[in-house]
Amino acid sequence: MKTCSFDRRRFLQTATLASAVAAFPAILRSQQGRSPNSRLNVACVGVGGRGRAAVEGTKGENHVAFVDVDDARAARTFSEFPDVPRFRDFRVMLDKLGGTIDAVTVSTPDHMHFPIAMAALERGKHVFVEKPLTHTIWEARRLQQVAAEKKVATQMGIQGHAAEGMRILKEWYQAGVLGEIREIHSWTDRPIWPQGVKGFDHSQRMPVVPATLDWDLWLGVAESRAFDPGYLPFNWRGYWDFGTGALGDMGCHMMDGAFWAFDLSAPTWVEAVSANATTISAPTASVVTYQFPGRGQRPALKWIWYDGNLAPVLPPEFEENRPLPENSTLIIGTKASVIAHANYFTVRIVPETKMQALASSLPPKTIPRVPGGDHFAEWLGACKGGAPAGADFDHSSRLTEMVLLGNVALRARRRIEWDSAAMKITNLPAANAYLTQQYRGGFGL
Repeated sequence: MKTCSFDRRRFLQTATLASAVAAFPAILRSQQGRSPNSRLNVACVGVGGRGRAAVEGTKGENHVAFVDVDDARAARTFSEFPDVPRFRDFRVMLDKLGGTIDAVTVSTPDHMHFPIAMAALERGKHVFVEKPLTHTIWEARRLQQVAAEKKVATQMGIQGHAAEGMRILKEWYQAGVLGEIREIHSWTDRPIWPQGVKGFDHSQRMPVVPATLDWDLWLGVAESRAFDPGYLPFNWRGYWDFGTGALGDMGCHMMDGAFWAFDLSAPTWVEAVSANATTISAPTASVVTYQFPGRGQRPALKWIWYDGNLAPVLPPEFEENRPLPENSTLIIGTKASVIAHANYFTVRIVPETKMQALASSLPPKTIPRVPGGDHFAEWLGACKGGAPAGADFDHSSRLTEMVLLGNVALRARRRIEWDSAAMKITNLPAANAYLTQQYRGGFGL
């Protein structure tokens, strides 16, 4: 097993060397730009399940490669695009076609986001990665660093960041409509897959790997183990070795809008309570509390996350007959409170009578909008020399780091105190092991 090292000197030397080798073409590309009407050569890694969104979102470009380890899951895409070359191994695809590829999308289980994105970045490719950006906090920081060095266009797949609602939220906040924000609550019906799992019993019968699946490639950087259909196609989300649980699945959506609108920094501490957590699997339900520091005239802010169909105590202004969404965020302001759609597609002041009363005095739209709210088009425009995408790796690495700190607290079962500058948990040294992971060899990590 290879272990990720925190030897900073070797880390910086390696990064500098890699940057020197590949920076010149990337710089030329960023300076010259390209016509907005030109078509990019796009390779999609993961084209079944959620990967269909990347295929559809880039269909106006040239698809030059599809990569998927599961022929059955990818069958629909393969049949619709019979002329696009197919691969099971992203490394083989990059080795064979790397010189012709402009951009890469990554829609795989969480544990493979980093190795695939890093391999593409090191070759100077523009990269789109589904949420959460990475499986660990160390990976998020590394991707942000390399993306900045390569000067390429990046995006994390949180469609709400291109939507109207979060811009309205920021405009309201900046105009003083909401007053001070000291408390936020986010809740979700996830997990909708098994969590609190103790493992599989293969003593009576060993499952057979389907002929359509390359199990070893699906495992990728994860530790080798026997196949079990209980991991697929979606249940991997509940296992720490592959997924990031309910918080990793929905947190990057539901915590993005307020994190961005209120310009939050890293939390100073995080603590969590949970039900039925195991060493291998995320809990069946949890409540995670993040404490953000005050800055300047802004007060400290507490953000509480609930999953497993738990929900907060609602404030008096929330109407008794108003239905409570299964996935939503409630922002408590000293002047007005807001309930936001899970992806911030819409935001409304509560109660609705107050929303109507304030409607005529709400501030004008001042923040640029993304046409159609299309986060794929936004990223593709950035690839062609346009403005950086809103959820680029600079933003999404910080958001992902904040979200994943909740999982560190869940696994540590203690309050963790966070030194963001040092990327270190100061009060519980053993918990720092959860900031990174061990990688199986063969993937350049």
